[in-house]
Amino acid sequence: MQTQLDQLRFDTLIIGSGLAGLTLALHLARSGKVGLITKGALLDGASGWAQGGIAAALSEEDSPAAHIRDTLIAGAGLCDEAATRYVVENGPQAIQWLIEEGVPFTRDQGSGTGYHLTREGGHSVRRVIHAADATGQAVQATLSEKARTHPDITVFEHHVAIDLVTSMKLGRAGASHSGAGRCHGAYVLDKAAGKVRTIAAHSTVLATGGAGKVYLYTTNPDTATGDGIAMGWRAGCRIANMEFIQFHPTCLYHPHAKSFLISEAVRGEGGLLKLPDGSRFMLWHDERAELAPRDIVARAIDFEMKKRGLDCVYLDISHKSAHFLREHFPNIYSRCLEFGIDITRQPIPVVPAAHYTCGGIMTDRNGKTDLDNLYAIGETAHTGLHGANRLASNSLLECLVFGQAAARDILSRTPPPAVELPQWDESRVTNADEEIVISHNWDELRRFMWSYVGIVRTTKRLQRARHRINLLREEINEYYANFRVTSDLLELRNLVDTADLIVRSAMMRHESRGLHYSRDYPELLPEARNTVLRRGD
Repeated sequence: MQTQLDQLRFDTLIIGSGLAGLTLALHLARSGKVGLITKGALLDGASGWAQGGIAAALSEEDSPAAHIRDTLIAGAGLCDEAATRYVVENGPQAIQWLIEEGVPFTRDQGSGTGYHLTREGGHSVRRVIHAADATGQAVQATLSEKARTHPDITVFEHHVAIDLVTSMKLGRAGASHSGAGRCHGAYVLDKAAGKVRTIAAHSTVLATGGAGKVYLYTTNPDTATGDGIAMGWRAGCRIANMEFIQFHPTCLYHPHAKSFLISEAVRGEGGLLKLPDGSRFMLWHDERAELAPRDIVARAIDFEMKKRGLDCVYLDISHKSAHFLREHFPNIYSRCLEFGIDITRQPIPVVPAAHYTCGGIMTDRNGKTDLDNLYAIGETAHTGLHGANRLASNSLLECLVFGQAAARDILSRTPPPAVELPQWDESRVTNADEEIVISHNWDELRRFMWSYVGIVRTTKRLQRARHRINLLREEINEYYANFRVTSDLLELRNLVDTADLIVRSAMMRHESRGLHYSRDYPELLPEARNTVLRRGD
């Protein structure tokens, strides 16, 4: 039997502690009890890794119309214009909230805003507010401390969500417009105790981030295993546009540098991409050169590397003064120096790496999903903002705006009647005999996804990937059915489900648009349509 400690109830259960989850928690905590679940420590998520900053129309030289226009151009025809306008127009007040919370953005008394604004690829003006080159870390540290000390927020570190508890699972009739039913909470693994907790909630929110770890090379932390997307899919939510995986053009290339991103802002401040002989190549691919959107820059680098048999290309900003570089990019400067690279005198070796999941669980403008009482916000969600390619520094903005929107919606609703949830049943499983199966399958998945479902795709490669995924799923489902759950098993299960969603979406898109480039379908179709997956299709 479960103890009282294992059975918990909150007004809102938030799964994920990045910027979206923390924003929501802090806006809800004044009006109810909030449970905040995080797989690792409170600061371990991808939001803390964001270097560049947050895009918003803050200066007199900028306008919401210009920010909307840049976002729509980057999104290659698939941005939802209403959602884009909503996010952009609510951006300045969201930034003001962070300032009031104490986030130490970089100051510039010479600017009209009082803050230094930088420019990144795809932006027509400087509009990215930042805290040096560690914006995510500064934001997360500020908000995490407030969440940790708030009397109405209970933080569960080192807890992994297993699955959502829905009315369909409980054998009750569905009440949502999609027929998928209601969400009543989640089963959660306490990694330290090795026990599964049942957590009931009036509202449950998926804010688990993206799925970069489905690829061999990624800028994401180890926590980015597509958990929320996979759980939402298994619960009956529609999933959209998973083929659009953004590959960041510039990840540090070094055998001992794991997942270290070289910010877009380096190119925004004048960094040049070069071949080993020192010649530039971006003008051969796009008139905007280094300031072209990320998908174009990533494909250009991929093309040059494959054409010339290169292991990497080089990002050179050594023509800027040493003082400028140490002031604007202190973390990049010090991290590269650890590997013997002095960016004030040497170019930085870089390669593309999986960076951002543009698709996800379909939501409305309040973050609501197809299931009643279930929300998805941040990178886990598909809101329509990013279209076929996310504009740089729009991701943290989306977290803020939709975190606040979901809070308003949750607070406006009458809580549903409490439902008694059944305990997690481990009566027919045993401890795993060999964990090596999990590590081998994890490695195989990430390697074939990188080779077959990467920056440039073909139908044959996608078919091969789908075949491998089906074989892996059989093994993993058998393992899941017979052995006690572990964090590694849960993450692998979610990665395989997410990989399948990516491949299925890519196979459905018979064109090349934004982040999805197919050699078999290189042309753009005249009508832009979302790729929507439904259970049972």
